[in-house]
Amino acid sequence: MPKAKFQRVMLKISGEGLCKAGATGLDGEEIRRLAEEIKLVVDLKVEVGVVVGGGNLVRGSAIAKDSPIEETTGHYMGMLATVINALAVQDTLESLGVPTRVQSALAIESVCERFIRRRAIRHLEKGRVVIFAGGTGNPFVTTDTGAALRAAEVRAGALLKATKVDGVYTADPVKDPLATRMEELTYNDVINRRLGIMDVSAIDLCQRNGIPIIVLSLKRPGNMRAVVLGEGVSTLIHAGRE
Repeated sequence: MPKAKFQRVMLKISGEGLCKAGATGLDGEEIRRLAEEIKLVVDLKVEVGVVVGGGNLVRGSAIAKDSPIEETTGHYMGMLATVINALAVQDTLESLGVPTRVQSALAIESVCERFIRRRAIRHLEKGRVVIFAGGTGNPFVTTDTGAALRAAEVRAGALLKATKVDGVYTADPVKDPLATRMEELTYNDVINRRLGIMDVSAIDLCQRNGIPIIVLSLKRPGNMRAVVLGEGVSTLIHAGRE
């Protein structure tokens, strides 16, 4: 079996990764495709944590913009949306034979566990995928920051940030045909150049804990597995020579 570069990784996917491009809601085909990509990594004996967003169902700031719903309430609604997404991914993974647990920062004991750091680590050590839902349990904090926090808490070797494109480009590759993918960046490059890959707070958390961020696309079959093996197409964000 090929040797993986990391023993434990945290995968951050947006809610939009669970539906067709330009659509909303949940799409069984897209969720299964995602689950199959995760299984390829699990089969390498790599421990996998997942943080999923909820933008395919609810965006807190957006729902509050043109309604009497307070933004704080909207953010809590978004956290609940991540639980719905996590349950969908859990059942799909288990249909493929991958044992999975959902842990939520919000107490919803009828459908998932409450987040307990030591229990999460034990699940990972036993080879179970752990899906962290409910963000951080606080409004006005993105799931990107939640992913960085959970990665630090469970001592993940890398944070895999799944996006629509296969890395960080010099410009929007959809709009600029001359845009090129950057192989490596430092944390400070991302912050100082305001590249907008993740929230500054998420980058800062990873920088302080020495967690490399790997930006990749899950639309490329087998790419996440290749990246975990130290190959694949991606952009690495790390300390560099800082």
